[in-house]
Amino acid sequence: MSRAAVPGPDGVLRCPWALSAEEYVAYHDEEWGRPVHGDDALYERLSLEAFQSGLSWITILRRREGFRAAFADFTILKVAAFTDADQERLLADTGIIRNRAKIEATLANARALAEWAPGELDGLIWSYAPDPASRPAPKTLADVPAVTAESTALSKALKKRGIRFVGPTTAYALMQACGLVDDHLADCAARSS
Repeated sequence: MSRAAVPGPDGVLRCPWALSAEEYVAYHDEEWGRPVHGDDALYERLSLEAFQSGLSWITILRRREGFRAAFADFTILKVAAFTDADQERLLADTGIIRNRAKIEATLANARALAEWAPGELDGLIWSYAPDPASRPAPKTLADVPAVTAESTALSKALKKRGIRFVGPTTAYALMQACGLVDDHLADCAARSS
């Protein structure tokens, strides 16, 4: 399979991964790489990226609505108030990934973030966005890194502030998904559109 942008059934050039599952097309075209702001929205993405660790993103994408229902639409203050009973409910919820460590981290992160000032998570994450001019458009998937200096620094900053399950690779996936970097391939129709 080509690792450069490839035409989909509609003839539109896309990143190859976007054509590997039906659900990916809309996610790729309408969400991935688009700027995301707001503490709750970024907490959701941070949580979902943590749940994705070790799994395929399609697994998370297919369960995203289940995650939203289980975690009160990722409203930080609501999740921060979850009890031990809520944690047990989450561990039994077949609509999400029932990984104890990831569930505990998601709850602990909400409790930590509930102590932050409004906009502080947004400001911290976006302060690690690299200058777009410093990053040439990747021509193939081989040109897309898994970790960068910025994602390593973001990971360290979040961990220092008490955020769990956010290593440099997870931080970079967050940066890609939330538009801090544009890793759509150079010939991809979704690049900077």
